[in-house]
Amino acid sequence: MKKDIRQLIKERILVLDGAMGTMIQRHDLTEEDFRKGWFEDHDQSLKGNNDLLSLTRPEIIKDIHREYFNAGADIAETNTFSGTTIAQADYGLESAVYDINFQSAKIAKEVADEFTEREPIKPRYVAGSIGPTNRTASISPDVNDPGYRAITFDELVKAYSQQVKALIEGGVDLLLVETVFDTLNAKAALYAIDVVQEEFETDLPIMVSGTITDASGRTLTGQTTESFLISISHMPLFSVGLNCALGAKELRQYLKILAKKAPFFVSAHPNAGLPNEFGEYDETPEIMGEQIEEFLQEGLVNIIGGCCGTTPEHIKVIADLAKKYEVRSFENEKQNENEE
Repeated sequence: MKKDIRQLIKERILVLDGAMGTMIQRHDLTEEDFRKGWFEDHDQSLKGNNDLLSLTRPEIIKDIHREYFNAGADIAETNTFSGTTIAQADYGLESAVYDINFQSAKIAKEVADEFTEREPIKPRYVAGSIGPTNRTASISPDVNDPGYRAITFDELVKAYSQQVKALIEGGVDLLLVETVFDTLNAKAALYAIDVVQEEFETDLPIMVSGTITDASGRTLTGQTTESFLISISHMPLFSVGLNCALGAKELRQYLKILAKKAPFFVSAHPNAGLPNEFGEYDETPEIMGEQIEEFLQEGLVNIIGGCCGTTPEHIKVIADLAKKYEVRSFENEKQNENEE
């Protein structure tokens, strides 16, 4: 029996993996790679639908998990960022959602177990990645009709419930609601998780990670970091954090707010800097590491990893740094606030 992650996180800073999409781009994949053995006769183009690779090219996804675990990651995210019927509708593959999530969880779990068996003192875990979908429940996509919504709360709950069931049945250790740009979407995911966990009689730790979209310090739907935190604090979360959109340097000021206010463990997985004019990320592991080290020195995080543009090379630098620092303790934060 490997140690419960709820206990392990009190002992040291945990390391999340890096970008799945960035690693997939290292492979010269063709349309056939996204169809192989599963979708040979599908009538739409599938290239770029990365979640399908867990079905059609599972060895690629397994190797990516292995590379991140070798680099020092404690937690691997499943290849399911777009694993809802809502997101897969763009490809006409709503019917593939169960297989995408179940198989993605299964293969990540296999690799995690492989590393845990090899190194029992450093157990590995799998977080079921639950993306925000490509719809927003809070704002209208039509400037001429402010009251219009492209998705309803109930529709989101239904889609998330299907995803969560498959992830749990595939064997994930945690559930990660990530890249939250609309808290109403996240609330639908959290509600779905609550209902499904009760149905399955499980109690997996829940991570939530929001995304600050620009220098205004707000989510896409206009919430500040503190408002985002307050909006989801009714749930007994394992952790709350920030990821994507910004690099570590730009993310730090918002992460400090979470570190001071959150009654949960705090996570961060920033991008490798800001994208250049070609949409690529230029920040080297060393440069990103210098910025991440500031998080660690200030005791801002319990879980640290990488998002867009990060690779095993980035995660190795981050993991080596994380070994040197103590975990963030929100008990100490509360004590400091009382003393002030």
